[in-house]
Amino acid sequence: MTTTLTPPPPRGASKRAPSRPPVSARGSAVRGRPGDGRFVAACLLPALALFALFMIWPTLSVFRMSLYSWSGFSAQMRFVGLDNFSKLVEDEQFLRAFQNTVALLVVVTVVTMGMGLFLAAVMTRQKLRGHTLYRFVLYIPNVLSVVVIAAIFSAVYDQENGLLNGTLRLLSLDGLQQVWLGDQKLVLYSVAIAMLWQSLGYYMVIYMSSMAGIPEELYEASALDGASAGRQFFAVTLPLIWQNLRTTLTFFILSAVNLSFVLVRAMTGGGPDGASEVLLSYMYKQAYTNSAYGYGMAIGVVIFAFSFLVSLLVSRATRREPLQF
Repeated sequence: MTTTLTPPPPRGASKRAPSRPPVSARGSAVRGRPGDGRFVAACLLPALALFALFMIWPTLSVFRMSLYSWSGFSAQMRFVGLDNFSKLVEDEQFLRAFQNTVALLVVVTVVTMGMGLFLAAVMTRQKLRGHTLYRFVLYIPNVLSVVVIAAIFSAVYDQENGLLNGTLRLLSLDGLQQVWLGDQKLVLYSVAIAMLWQSLGYYMVIYMSSMAGIPEELYEASALDGASAGRQFFAVTLPLIWQNLRTTLTFFILSAVNLSFVLVRAMTGGGPDGASEVLLSYMYKQAYTNSAYGYGMAIGVVIFAFSFLVSLLVSRATRREPLQF
């Protein structure tokens, strides 16, 4: 058996272990190794290339084509500058579509956010029997395709055999029966109800997940101070989920612009007489039906600027210091 003896350190030498480079929490050196930057760039390059190809370039093309008069099919393109935008100001159908879009955004956003917060608070704070079933039923519409939802509500609103008029007839309320998708005064509200039904469950679940993370001690302390359930919602729940509310509000406004187009296209086609026309559906008609591609792209630029401006205003109006617990 061989024993190896280590000579003692010289007198006066430090007994501390030799110094090592600082390490991060994962155990790797703080300073990156040579070539890390190139590796990260190589990983990001495909995503950046796809983003530029399918997002940045099409957006720039929309801005460029809005300056031309072109049918979309011929080889002749005539530069008209800002004439397409000047025509928009005098286009009554465009102005009506813009008004319809704003009305849908305001009504559906306010109702969806309000009902989503209310239902989430009830599901989270109240001991409801079967609350899991309620959550499942309310979330089902978000799983369905928007075209399927349009078909469902088209059947519900059918004048002769629809569920809504049939129920009114069964209750002997024949005087309340309406041509829901054929009345200029009702068609926009009918589309708004379909948008609400599709979106409500999704945002309710998001708010429920945020409320579930609030410590119960905060509610107990507020209850000891005499706060009611309503007071707890506005003083405890709402401030603590405010950042989540800001994000979902901006996301919903942007997605509602696209959702309104699909529902209007599938349910009403913009009728009757343009009463349910929205910006995207009017742009689609001008670009692909009326062979006014350049004019349609000018509407697309307005939609882009409108969405960006609304998102900026919402972000500025809802800005506040985040609260932590």
